[in-house]
Parts: sequence; structure tokens; C-alpha cells
Amino acid sequence: MDRNIILDPTLIAKYDQSGPRYTSYPTAVEFSQQFNQEDYVTACDRGNQAQRPLSLYVHIPFCDTVCFYCACNKIATKDRKLAQPYLDRVKQELALHGALLDHKRQVVQLHFGGGTPTFISQPQMQELMEAIQHSFNLAADDSGEYSIEIDPREADTSTVILLRKLGFNRMSLGVQDFNPQVQKAVNRIQSESKTAEVLNAAREAGFSSISVDLIYGLPLQSVASFAETLERIIKLDPDRVSLFNYAHLPQMFPPQRRINVSELPSPAVKLEILNTAIECLTASGYVFIGMDHFARPNDELAIAQQQGTLYRNFQGYSTHANCDLVGLGVTSIGIMDTTYSQNLKNLDGYYQALDANKLPIFRGIALNLDDQIRRDVITQLICHFSLQFKSIEMKWGIIFADYFQSAISRLTEMQEDGLLVLNGNGIWVQPRGRLLIRNICMLFDAYLAKKSGPGRFSKVI
Repeated sequence: MDRNIILDPTLIAKYDQSGPRYTSYPTAVEFSQQFNQEDYVTACDRGNQAQRPLSLYVHIPFCDTVCFYCACNKIATKDRKLAQPYLDRVKQELALHGALLDHKRQVVQLHFGGGTPTFISQPQMQELMEAIQHSFNLAADDSGEYSIEIDPREADTSTVILLRKLGFNRMSLGVQDFNPQVQKAVNRIQSESKTAEVLNAAREAGFSSISVDLIYGLPLQSVASFAETLERIIKLDPDRVSLFNYAHLPQMFPPQRRINVSELPSPAVKLEILNTAIECLTASGYVFIGMDHFARPNDELAIAQQQGTLYRNFQGYSTHANCDLVGLGVTSIGIMDTTYSQNLKNLDGYYQALDANKLPIFRGIALNLDDQIRRDVITQLICHFSLQFKSIEMKWGIIFADYFQSAISRLTEMQEDGLLVLNGNGIWVQPRGRLLIRNICMLFDAYLAKKSGPGRFSKVI
């Protein structure tokens, strides 16, 4: 597979727009409160009949301090006592899901996100894992992909050792930027030595994959300063690097109102930062997986992409495609059979539902046949940068050129711009089109086509 990327400023400017990140199709914007707990129970029955393996996502919303750039669902607090009432409800939610799902279905993927999962104490983490083991069938041989998001300021060597003992074998470390001025501007003071301590402890403890999260486009960043951060990250040698685009949407995410807009890099500088980052990472041996992700060639994501088995869901790129996903905790999203469902977004509502012994699901969507076909197309493109029409035709019983006549006609202009190669057999995204993969996927999005604009989405670059 050709993994080259070309950042063409002219094309970036031409295709500059907002759009979904396609961790799902349809996206969460299309979820409806008409979807209810009964719909979810029926989907669980179908999932049990299919005997698909399971993926679990656990959301821990608490953070000790708020990072001004953050767009996650979180609760910034110094009060650690808030954790236990929340965990008590998560354990109850675990039991409710466990009663619905066949215990023979093995959990091949587990992810703790937030917030800051290590906000909770080590005994609380142990109790939570025991509750998961009680309700679900976890892999006992370390074959599962069990990951956790780590704020290095909220962890040390003993934390890492405990997490490994509890079965976690992958972690992602939030860094964003090592520059002191940038850190101060976004209220995230984090030393390189602290980050290195946690990363090295994870390596020593036997974590099989370690990822580092960075953000470009933050206040006071420059091409030179971010290149220095990258150089220091590359020396730490993580298995993966996630390079996220900062989307300044203060109307949606109130903490961002504390960012000084005049200190944000201009669009031209931001693009140059991205280009420099791509050059640094690829020159150091990382390969571009897609969207914002880079990995070492021997990392399982890179291998899955080479083998054509890479998948994308609400946790991002994944090696486990054929799973039902159980979302646990406030605001979590699940995938069960051909449905998506989301938990209540506020603690009071979440607590009230579970105190009434009800699942805290408040909205979702049941995918129709067209949704499933388009999801398959978008997933293939965003994971593999290519699409064989015959595979879609055989799986879904359609004639691709007829079914997607409108999209194909619009792809012609992208072909003329060098973003892709299009013929009667399929689509092959070219190096100039890989950073614009979201634009390409959007042509197959039936929901966007019905709207005047892409809605509440971030810029593609």
C-alpha cells in the first residue's frame, strides 16, 4: 500500500469546509429520542443470536482541572468524593447490560475514556474492573485489546503497574504540546519528564501499544515550537501518534472561551504546522493510518490496514470490526446489532434512570438498509483509502454506479483535482486526497445531502 501524503495548500483551500469525522454513520447528529430502551433490548436479542464478540467503553467524566481546548464531556472538580456515587451507578449499569447479553460473548475490546479515567483511586479502579469481570466475559489470556486514556499528571509508576495487572495492555497519553507558553495558554502544565515517566513505566510493565495525543492549532504555537515538541515525542518512541486539529468552537464548548483568539495561529501557519508534523513523523518511520493517526509499521493498526481488516468506530480506528459495542457511563454511545444508542448527558438524569433500575439510554437510531450500505462504503474509504465496487455490489445486491449515481458524478471533479482515481471498478484515494478523506466520504452521506450545510462539525483540516 502506498502510504504517501501530499499536502496541497491550493486543494486544502478549495475543499475547506466542516464535516463529520465518521466514527459512525449515520452520525450522532441524526440520533432521535424516539429510539428507546425497548428498541435496545430487541437489538440485544439479535446480537445474542448472532453471537458477535463485544466491545466495552467506560466513560469516567471527572478531571482535576479543565484544559481550555477541551471538547470532551467532562466535569472539572477537585472533589474526589464525587467519583464513588458515579461508579456505583456504572456498576449498576454493568449489571443491567450483563443481564441482557449472553455471557458467552467475549469482550475482545475494552476502552476507558473521559475526562480522566485515572481520576478515580486505585482501589476504585480495581473494584470497577471486578464489576466488569462479574457481568462480562473478559479474555483471560491478554488477547483482548484493553486500553485506557491517561493524563500523565494523574498517574505514576504504581498506577501503570496496577493497570497492567488489571488487564490493560494499551494506553494513550495526553500531551498536546510540550511548549511551556502553549501549556500555560491552554491551562495544561505538564512536564516532559512526567510524561516520560509514565510512558517508560508502561513499556516496562508490558503494555503492547502506547499512543501519544497531540493537538495542532493551539494558541501561541508556531511551526518551530511544534517541531520541537514533535522531536521530543519521537525520541520517546511511542507506537502511535494522534495529531488532532484544534477546532475553536466556543459557542459549543464553554472552556474554549478562555482561550485568547488573537493568540491562535493563522490558517496559513496552522497548515504549515500540519505539513511540518507530517514530514517529521513520516521521516521518522511512522506511517499515516488515516484522519489524524500515525503508527509504527509493526503496530497492529498498520498491520490491520495492510491486511484490509482495519475498522472505525466511536473509539476511532480499531482492529476489531465485527463487535457489538456497549457504552457505559454518562454520554456514552453504544452499537448493538444495527442500532446506535446514547446515554443521558448529565449526571442527574443518568443517576435517576439507574436509581429507577432503568438503562440511561435517551436517544439513538435504528439503521435502515440504506444506512448500512452507506456505512460500509464510508468505512472502507476512511480505513483503506480505496473501494472495490464489486465487493459492495455482492454484499448488498446493488449496482454501485446506479445506486450512487449522484456521488460518482461529483467524484469526477475530485479526480480532475488529483484527489482520487475513479473507474468502473472502484475508487483509489491518491496522496493528495488522503488529508481530505472526510470530503470524499461526505459525498456518500445521504443526511448531509438533505441539509443546507454540514452542521455542527469541525473543519476537515
